[in-house]
Amino acid sequence: MRSSSFRIFPLARARLAFCIRNVLSLTAAATAILLLSAPLLAEEQPPSSPPADSAKHQQKDEEALADTYRQLEIFSNVLSIVEGHYVEEVEPAQVIKGAIEGLLQSLDPHSSYLSPEDFKDLQEETSGQFSGIGIEVTVQDNNLTIIAPIANTPADKAHLKAGDIIVAIDGKPTREIGVYKAIEKLRGEKGTAVLLSILRKDWATPKEFRIIRADIALHSVETETLQPGLLYAKITSFKKNTSAELRKKLNLLAQKTPIEGVILDLRNNPGGLLEQAVDVVDIFLNQGVIVSTRGRQEEQNSLFSAHNNSKNTEYPLVILINEGSASASEIVAGAIQAHKRGILVGTKSFGKGSVQTVIPLLDGAGLRITTAKYYTPDDKSIQAVGITPDIIVPLQEEQESDANSAPSTTQESELPHHLPREEPAEMKKGVDTELNEKLQADNQLKAAYSVLSSLIFHTRKMGASKE
Repeated sequence: MRSSSFRIFPLARARLAFCIRNVLSLTAAATAILLLSAPLLAEEQPPSSPPADSAKHQQKDEEALADTYRQLEIFSNVLSIVEGHYVEEVEPAQVIKGAIEGLLQSLDPHSSYLSPEDFKDLQEETSGQFSGIGIEVTVQDNNLTIIAPIANTPADKAHLKAGDIIVAIDGKPTREIGVYKAIEKLRGEKGTAVLLSILRKDWATPKEFRIIRADIALHSVETETLQPGLLYAKITSFKKNTSAELRKKLNLLAQKTPIEGVILDLRNNPGGLLEQAVDVVDIFLNQGVIVSTRGRQEEQNSLFSAHNNSKNTEYPLVILINEGSASASEIVAGAIQAHKRGILVGTKSFGKGSVQTVIPLLDGAGLRITTAKYYTPDDKSIQAVGITPDIIVPLQEEQESDANSAPSTTQESELPHHLPREEPAEMKKGVDTELNEKLQADNQLKAAYSVLSSLIFHTRKMGASKE
């Protein structure tokens, strides 16, 4: 798995298809580009001489083209030398693949070449099922880093955390191997084991985790009714049916009782499909910009706006985020915050503000390349910055009690023959004890619940005053 806000596009550009068809062997790869670029560029030339005011631009283009030819010639020479003089016979397809992978890895951590197997895995992920341990990873400072464990997966149950560095997989160091190579090693048949060496902040040395792989069936929306009219919805990732799942859950609740408020949990949600993030925001907004994208090419510049849903979705909304909330999650959080549609609670998000386009290639492989940056409705880029919540609530980890770390104290309830306690009013009214346990176990959720309860109270009060 990997963090992303991306689109899967058909191979539409003649230039890209033309080049791919001619990458046939080591020497032919460079030769084809050298020989065939000129006719291709000639087709793009205007039929007549360029205007005088564009002469300088034309000269710069010609100089850039000449420099490209020189670099391609060097590349062709290197390939030829490798083919003829390397100590062992090389496999042309494998060397070309390595060159392509190196080219893309030099751009940014999110651009990559997808082998036919990788491309198939990506399609399976976006459709909602794959086999592995259930983590999203990226590369930070040449370290393979966990963005987030997916809820209720082997990685989550092993207590892996956002920000953990995977030092080794099955004893092999991961430094500089790339995201997709690592994913390939993490994938495997259900029931097989993988050994991870994990380095966590404040750990002096890595610790080993033996994790059993499983089928990861991603139902990306999990919901729970906290109390009548109050819905808790957790989105684990943005798949192709995420917005439809959320709408269905909201509609089912609305049929039973009017919705008074929603907690939308995006913690440890590493992202997914851009369009699904937009559709989720559209559920809660009736107007205004949701997100915009900007790239070098005109077709990468997009503006996504909300539609009038003509339904009552203006109930109070609280969104939970943390350092594992990335990409598409940040699109949702940023739009809600910018429009002051809801309150953000938790800790600062991951800070991935780029969009990747996935382009299928002719041999079943794919190209995943960063083509744009996205901007929140208030025209802010969160790239390498993240989104700061309105109410910062760090997660309190459960710690084992240490008799030597704090003085011993005695409470009233521990005294012999103490008077029995009275049940709180809300307990007498039948509030679910499981809810209280859930809130006590998750201080961030407890804070979100408190904020939402206050917003609901305020909404009720405003409604009563209007009557």
